Amino acid sequence: MSLNINKIREDFPILQKKLAGRPIIYLDNACQSLRPNPVINRIMEYYKEFPACGERSMHKLGKKVDEGVASARKSLQGLFNTKKSEDIIFTKNATESLNIVANALDLKKGDVVITTDKEHNSNLIPWQMLAKKGIKHEVVEFNNIDALNDKLTKDVKIVSMVHTSNLDGTSIDAKEMIKSAHDNGSLFMLDACQSAPHKVVDVKKLDVDFMACSGHKMLGPSGVGLLYGKQDALAKLKPFIVGGSTVSESTYKTCEFEKAPHLFEPGLQNYAGIMGFGAAADYLKKVGLDNISAHELKLNKKITDALADSVELLGPLDPKDRGCIFSFNVSGIEMHNVAIMLDEAANIMLRSGAHCGHSWFNAHKMLGSIRASLYLYNTEEECDMFIQELQKLIKLLS
Repeated sequence: MSLNINKIREDFPILQKKLAGRPIIYLDNACQSLRPNPVINRIMEYYKEFPACGERSMHKLGKKVDEGVASARKSLQGLFNTKKSEDIIFTKNATESLNIVANALDLKKGDVVITTDKEHNSNLIPWQMLAKKGIKHEVVEFNNIDALNDKLTKDVKIVSMVHTSNLDGTSIDAKEMIKSAHDNGSLFMLDACQSAPHKVVDVKKLDVDFMACSGHKMLGPSGVGLLYGKQDALAKLKPFIVGGSTVSESTYKTCEFEKAPHLFEPGLQNYAGIMGFGAAADYLKKVGLDNISAHELKLNKKITDALADSVELLGPLDPKDRGCIFSFNVSGIEMHNVAIMLDEAANIMLRSGAHCGHSWFNAHKMLGSIRASLYLYNTEEECDMFIQELQKLIKLLS
């Protein structure tokens, strides 16, 4: 089913605005998405109608907060097909989610963790820090099942991989990778930051142990993310950040810890953000992730057909293998200059740099790339403008 893009765009207030008399062409969705009115309204509802404390307060406003958080948890349970809503832990973002697992799994000296060569820093640096304490960190080629199987030994406690790379939009065969890890007796964590906003991520079908994503990349607010975990996998995690809400009882010497999810949701929560995240999940379900994927592919094909011969494209030529991402460099033109000039010329908003994937770029002796990333509200006309302005820029500076 094709999307009614004009109707969708009406939901996004920022797209109704103009800067310097021009509309905004927002192609930086892999960094952060825009927010629709249902998400904004849900956030404002909390602050206007029941801006109180959840979990602790027995009064009417406190109960409304509890109901809103529970509803958001159910919405995200439905989006990701988790077995129970309690499998969803709210965090600040995926970075925190990944750090929780890395630090709470209680890995010992000599234990091994495997990641890929295309990891975001959030799924690289935590393991580097643990390697300083004796954990062994192995890096394998992205989406290479043979490379993974060659590294799987009895000492591999967890495999932690990005689902879709923010560098070039390529994806791993997550189901195959997860099965190999499980056949080895290892846990598997999936960084779904770049996949969850754009395609169906069914944790039950994937049989993944842990999954992390961020609200700000999938129409939700900034400052809220989630960690999914199977209950038996969550039971393997020791308390990490502790204090208010993580215990049911305490004395001067002892305490009784709560079970997940509350054990990993310390202190006062971002209630407005959580409820906004739930509204974002409802919005994505209503539009349909398969519809979003098909729309993004059509736009990426349009851009690729027009520009592939003019730029140095990162990743495979076929846009089917890059999802919503068109990452590139222009020979002889500094990448930040390209992004700045397109912004100045036509409000075309891209990302330039290493995209928190410095390790991959350093390994390939590259400084970074310019990245256009698409989403459900982008149009063919915006793609035409991007193509036209980039071609004009290349002609001017070549």
